[in-house]
Amino acid sequence: MNTYGAVLDDFGMETMLDKVMEEYIRTISKVLFPEVGGSTLDAHHGFVVEYGMDRDLDLGFHVDDSEVTLNVCLGKQFSGGELFFRGVRCEKHVNTETQSEEIFDFSHVPGRAVLHRGRHRHGARATTSGNRINLLLWCRSSVFRELRKYQKDFSSWCAECQREKKERQHQSVSAAKLELLRGGETAT
Repeated sequence: MNTYGAVLDDFGMETMLDKVMEEYIRTISKVLFPEVGGSTLDAHHGFVVEYGMDRDLDLGFHVDDSEVTLNVCLGKQFSGGELFFRGVRCEKHVNTETQSEEIFDFSHVPGRAVLHRGRHRHGARATTSGNRINLLLWCRSSVFRELRKYQKDFSSWCAECQREKKERQHQSVSAAKLELLRGGETAT
């Protein structure tokens, strides 16, 4: 995805990142993201990326290969590079239309971190000046990934699955009302 970056485990940082995941991210994710395995995070992929005029400028619309992602803006002076989020989706619905209530833009500044579901569709706008450097930690749950293989309904976290479920319920209620009205007509 990125041309300018480095995998931190390749530089001997695996143990430190394990501790960050276990002591901080899993603790927070247990509360914020239980429906995607937040309490069972057991693996990670940590890396840094750099954006700038002579680097990658932006990062297109995507989802991460994680259950929970930590994105820390490490620094340097830069303009642009805003993060944009467009709703959480399961694999089946990843390319569906964005609803207006799902639009969220965030100006990432040095020293700040964002913690989000990996399936939250997002991207980074172009860095228009300076250099933006980010540390990313994709946290994964082998338990959640195994359960997901057998699951068909992701309405506990996928916004499109939730909409489809509500629509099915609405249609079911409408059909039941119609049936009741028809039954009342034939009884008279």
